[in-house]
Formats: sequence, structure tokens, C-alpha cells
Amino acid sequence: MKGNLALLVSWIRGEIIDIPGRVIAVLFLGALLLVPFVAPNPYYIRIIALTAIFAIYAASWDVLSGVTGQLNLGHGLFFGGAAYLAALLNIHADVGPWLGIPLGAVGAMAIGVTAGLPALRLRGIYLALVSLAFPVIASALVFVFPNFTGGEVGLSGVRSLAESRVTAYYLVIAVFVVSVLAMWKLTDPKSRIIRVGVILHAIRQDEITAKASGINSVRYKLLAFAVSGFFAGIAGGLYVHFIRVAGPGMFDLFFSFQVVLWSIFGGIGTIYGAVAGVFILYPTIEFLSLAEHAEPYKIIVFGSVLILTLLFMPEGLAVWVIDRIETKCLRCKVVNFSARKHCRACGAPLVRELEPAETDPGGPG
Repeated sequence: MKGNLALLVSWIRGEIIDIPGRVIAVLFLGALLLVPFVAPNPYYIRIIALTAIFAIYAASWDVLSGVTGQLNLGHGLFFGGAAYLAALLNIHADVGPWLGIPLGAVGAMAIGVTAGLPALRLRGIYLALVSLAFPVIASALVFVFPNFTGGEVGLSGVRSLAESRVTAYYLVIAVFVVSVLAMWKLTDPKSRIIRVGVILHAIRQDEITAKASGINSVRYKLLAFAVSGFFAGIAGGLYVHFIRVAGPGMFDLFFSFQVVLWSIFGGIGTIYGAVAGVFILYPTIEFLSLAEHAEPYKIIVFGSVLILTLLFMPEGLAVWVIDRIETKCLRCKVVNFSARKHCRACGAPLVRELEPAETDPGGPG
């Protein structure tokens, strides 16, 4: 028993405490769990719950576009499609949320595979333009069948996730944690168990070389569309059962563009960057709207923050922070706190990567 406990403590120290990024993640999760106690106001609980839902949505986009390199500007199709499917099942077939949400996610996954078929022949800006058409078509279908979809009014009266708003909040946080961990592990190129991540990264870097190496890029791109659609569908199902309304606004192009901006702000292609981008930008903009006469300035603030981030932190805010608090040992590749002088695993001196100005012979000094 003592031996198992010692192994557990050693694992926690080596895999969490000694890695700055994971320490931040654990502290962040603890803060989320304390929200209903620290800020019991229903409005604050609602905002943080919606932020967690949108974080799943942003991470799902990052799986497809950031990690795999398949630029999708119509990601709202998966989110809104699953939300409407879950709402329709609940209203017309009395299907509960914990069956309707997975069914909606599976439906979004099927939509993702179908939408991914053009990706077999298109790439780059051409794929992006085609993807823009999908949510527009879906929005038109909502208005074509108003008796079934509610038209411009949408569907209301969807069953809530739970009777208590606090219980619903914790359910959202639980699904958020599981979903993000699953997407991060699936796309992690360093994973020794799941090797999908390194293949997806290879396709993004150079698909021709990946094909020459024997990788079936068609299969893995469709897999990326399916996984991205599934988790966007999870987010859509949670959203519709949390706010209890499904509307055509979920297919708006700006809603699809938002997920791109969140991910770029946090750090594209990392999963955790997309999550960080949502948790910084969405609550900030929402809380800013509480201030008197602040409504017209929300977009200005949003745009200014993005411009400054792209200018000074082009890889994203989360990536910029991680690069400054973590140092990787050149000998054993173990991650260390940047303040350490020697590697915690092999004891080798930790060499800080030089800034461009330091490596340029013609630079200052």
C-alpha cells in the first residue's frame, strides 16, 4: 500500500507539479470548481458555463484546422446541427439530454464526414470558401421548414441539463474536462500510446511528404473531420440544453469566425491555446457589456486585443506564456521550470534558447 502511494506521489510530482503548464491547468480547474462558491450569482455561473461550452467548440475547431491544417470557416454547421438535432429529439420525441446530446454529437460527426469529402480534393482557401457555404445552407433549411424547426423564432422549451443551475454547471465542467483531455491526447504528437497526433501534424506540415511516407492522408483527414464534428456536436448539445433555446443564430457566419479568432488568440494547433483564448476573451467581452455605454466598444476592444496579440505574440498568448515558463532539456527532452539551471531528470545544464538579437552577429552589442 505504501509502495503504491509512493508511486502515485512520484507520478503526480513528475507529471504535474514539475511541469508549469500542467500546474496552471490544475489550478485553473480548481478555480472552475470554486466558481459557484466564490461567485454564486447565477449570471456569473451562466457565463463561465457558456465559456466552458464554447471552449469545447473552439478546441474541436483546432483539431481540424489548427492541428490537421484543414481550414474550416463554417464550423458553426457542426455546433448548430447538433444543437438543433438534440432540441428536436427532446421536443418531438421526448428524448432526455443525456441521450440527445450524444445522438446530436453522432449526427454532427456524420455531418463532419460528409462535409469532409470536399477536403479530399480541396485545400487552403478553396476549402475555406466551400466550408463557408455549409452553415448558410443549414440556416436556409431552418427557414424552409418553420413548422418543424421554429423558423426565425427557433425552438424553445428544451429540457434543462439539471433542475439546479449549479448542478448543470458542474455537469458542463465535467464534460468540458473530459472532452478537452480527449482532444488533447488524441492530437498530442508526443503521445506514446495514441499515434494519431503525429500523423495529423505531419499532414498539416507537408501532406505530399506524408503520403510519400505511406500515410493514408484521406483516412486521417476524414478522421479529423469526424472527431472535430463530434466534439463540436457535444458543445452544441450542451449549449441547447443549458440555455434551453435553439435558434438560427447558431449558423451565423460570425459565430463560425469567432472560433477562429479565439483559437488564434490563444495559440492555434495546441488545443490548450483554443481553451485559453475562449476563457480570456469571452468572459471579458461579456463582463464589459455590463458597464454603462460599453456595448458599442466591445468589438473595438475585441479587435484591438487580437491585433496586439498578432503583433507581439504571433503564436498565441498561451504559447507565449508557456515558452517563457518552461524549458526543455536538450539531452533528455524533459520539460522543466525555466528558472531551473539543471534538468530535473538527467541533471544536464539547461541552455536557454537565444533570442534573435542575441544570435545575430550584426545585432546590438
